[in-house]
Amino acid sequence: MDEKPEPTLLTENQQTRGKLKIFLGYAAGVGKTYAMLKAAQLRLAEGVDVVVGFVETHGRSETNSLLDNLEIIPRRTVTYRDITMTEMDTDAIIARRPQVVLIDDLAHANAPGSRHTHRYQDVLELLSIGIDVYTTVNVQHLESLKDIVAQITGLTVHHTIPDTILDESNEIELVDLPIDELLDRLEAGKVHLPEQKERVMQKFFRRGNLTALRELALRRAADRIDAQMRAYMQSHAIAGPWPVGERILVCISSSPLSERLVRTTRRLATRLNAEWIAAYVETPAHKSLSPADRERVTRNLQLAESLGAQAVRLNGRSVAETLVNYALNRNVTRIVAGKPLRPRWKELLQGGSLIDQIVRQSQDLDVYIISSKTAPEPRPVATTKIRTAAIAWGAYGRGTMLVVAATLIGLPLRPYINPTNLVMLYLVAVIVAAVWLSRAPAILASLLSVLAFDIIFVPPYYAFAVDDAEYLLTFAGLLAVGLVISTLTARAREQEIAARRREKQTAALYELSQKLAVVTDLNAIAQTAVNHMQETLGNPAALFLPAAANQSLMLQAKTLEFQLEKDSQAVASWVFRHRQVAGRHTNTLSGVGATYLPLISSGHGVGVLAVEFTQNETPLTGEQHRLLLSFASQVALALERARLAEQSRQAHLLTETEKLQTALLNSISHDLRTPLASITGVLSSLHDDAALLTESARHEMVSTAWEEARRLNRLVGNLLDMTRLESGALKVVCQPSDVEDLIGASLAQMPNRLKKRTLQIEVPPGLPLINIDFTLMVQVLVNLIDNALKYTPPDKPITIQAKATENEVVLQLKDRGPGLPEGELEHIFDRFFRVNVDGVSGTGLGLSIAKGIVEAHNGRIFVVSNSPRGSVFTVEL
Repeated sequence: MDEKPEPTLLTENQQTRGKLKIFLGYAAGVGKTYAMLKAAQLRLAEGVDVVVGFVETHGRSETNSLLDNLEIIPRRTVTYRDITMTEMDTDAIIARRPQVVLIDDLAHANAPGSRHTHRYQDVLELLSIGIDVYTTVNVQHLESLKDIVAQITGLTVHHTIPDTILDESNEIELVDLPIDELLDRLEAGKVHLPEQKERVMQKFFRRGNLTALRELALRRAADRIDAQMRAYMQSHAIAGPWPVGERILVCISSSPLSERLVRTTRRLATRLNAEWIAAYVETPAHKSLSPADRERVTRNLQLAESLGAQAVRLNGRSVAETLVNYALNRNVTRIVAGKPLRPRWKELLQGGSLIDQIVRQSQDLDVYIISSKTAPEPRPVATTKIRTAAIAWGAYGRGTMLVVAATLIGLPLRPYINPTNLVMLYLVAVIVAAVWLSRAPAILASLLSVLAFDIIFVPPYYAFAVDDAEYLLTFAGLLAVGLVISTLTARAREQEIAARRREKQTAALYELSQKLAVVTDLNAIAQTAVNHMQETLGNPAALFLPAAANQSLMLQAKTLEFQLEKDSQAVASWVFRHRQVAGRHTNTLSGVGATYLPLISSGHGVGVLAVEFTQNETPLTGEQHRLLLSFASQVALALERARLAEQSRQAHLLTETEKLQTALLNSISHDLRTPLASITGVLSSLHDDAALLTESARHEMVSTAWEEARRLNRLVGNLLDMTRLESGALKVVCQPSDVEDLIGASLAQMPNRLKKRTLQIEVPPGLPLINIDFTLMVQVLVNLIDNALKYTPPDKPITIQAKATENEVVLQLKDRGPGLPEGELEHIFDRFFRVNVDGVSGTGLGLSIAKGIVEAHNGRIFVVSNSPRGSVFTVEL
């Protein structure tokens, strides 16, 4: 049962991206720029903000007239090798931010030193920030048609655009012109300058060429319209029938033929409406490829990606076996491979060509073969020829010496041992050569062993002849066993090296994950990441993270060797905004000395990783590049984890703050209302019934109001003290003070509340002075006494004791209240904590403030249960 696509999901990503309209032609002079300007004038008449980013009119008056009323963004000038050129000013367009910008010649190559190497990359940047673009391009500039255009015209197009630009455009307008009219325009000088007319006519503007190009343009436009129709049906959940999906796999190598394979596969995938994958298999022979061949492999994979493929690197011993297994696992239906022409004998020696091996193993897969006479079979080339040649000759020499050693050992034994038994000496030499050296020296040792055995140990001696035909079987066996042993041993060594390399990469990833798991601070994560990358890859690294305030990118950490350039932060900011790789070995901002990779986690950017390369340093190998991407992914996850942890901490803090605010309001609402009500009642009585009140009644009422006012003042003071304690603004000014004075000043703060209460003061004579902030310590005792008065029954005494120990003075306050329930002792000094007793009110701040003040004196306060009931609060100073 077919499932209808969800239209909301398909259009979700199109809301913020600008719209691209392409005016497609089959040759210069068909009127693309003219058609674009006419469309722009219509949009301008509709009130749309349209500007000219870059338009080349070639001085034609009818085209120039269409520029009237259009704002033209000034071009920027670029000087390269004493030559001044003008280019489109992308930054000025971004700053102007129009609704629509006109950009001619999409396939144009920018001048050296520009941010992007090609103009289509500038267009993509403008689209990414929501600016609509009108642009022009000819069909011969499509990358997938480069080979076909070269076959048709005999000219190679050097500046192309990825087909994905055309595929992802919102609208294509085909600008068509009859071929006769185009040739007439060319003859009239309306296409190119007169001095170029004859050369262009001969090489490009031939009727046959133009006819073929026109057909290509019509077909490509039709394919795009068909794709838009299917996309419309999907976006609106219109029922199929939807064709069964095809998936194509193209085999990539370091051969120049691979470019043609990629383009051919792209055209095939377009016709079949199929997904396609470009795969390169790294065998043990890959490590001996030259830097040029490795760079070609990388370029071929990048070309495939630019044309819409999924590019993958695979590891395996056999190219054919690895490709077929991958194709079967990915449900690939067709394989495209290249077959450069080479001698048949070479294919036979190697067990058949790659195509033969793929066909034999392909099962139900269709295999497409693309051949070329001009693309030679790539051979592994030594990275450094002189050094490799010296190593190779040394290995061959050691292999020869092993055969000589076996001969010298066997020569004295010749009279006593049968020659067929002496063969074992040479087998040992071959095994040693295979283990110690490599495959080629071991094969050479096998051949030399056969020759040495025949000449030295088989009659007639010292002659390349055999009297007994049975020795021919011995020769064949020795050669065969030697070849098999050398091949298997060399293969085992290669597999061991590959396994060791994979183990090293796995260990490096594991080590990084372990290091990142134990750090939570952003600075520690950043420094750990860059240090580990330099240790593993050998390249200096740096990490840029967004500032919390304005999301601007700042350098967070770097290794000592990383050279921070003046444009480093600007490049990192661009990569962070656009989420694209830039810098060295890329097509964007390639003039800087490092490659900048965006760190993306959970769909959003968390930072930028920079890896520095020297001027002549080759790009990272495929394994190193994959390892770098894995590192980047690990770092992004660690940064995301730290970000989420910080958000969780902030959310928890906010929740706790809200709880405290609620508790504070709940706590103080009653305590504020009670004294205020008392004060209000006293003042109301004094105001309304002053003449009826006696002097003693008025005095008692004023005393009540005064006590309630002081109670209210203590409440507000507690709030202020807690605020100062929390902010660290509480200043302790200590001076020697007498304990009796301290207790007396505390009791003087609450005379009315102590009138009918029994206090027992126990202070032994001769107590030493204590170094305290007298005012703050009075506040401590007042809060402790106030707490005791709340919970002690009126008929029970409250005891205040003081004593001196060897190193400190101890103050104790004992009440006869209900005591503290089990489990609440550890919370008694928490903010807003109160024991639930009927008729007792308070904010729950007094004891918390007392604890803060005592600890500010480097003292200790604690509480224990008082037997048989009540509590004992102890202050040690």
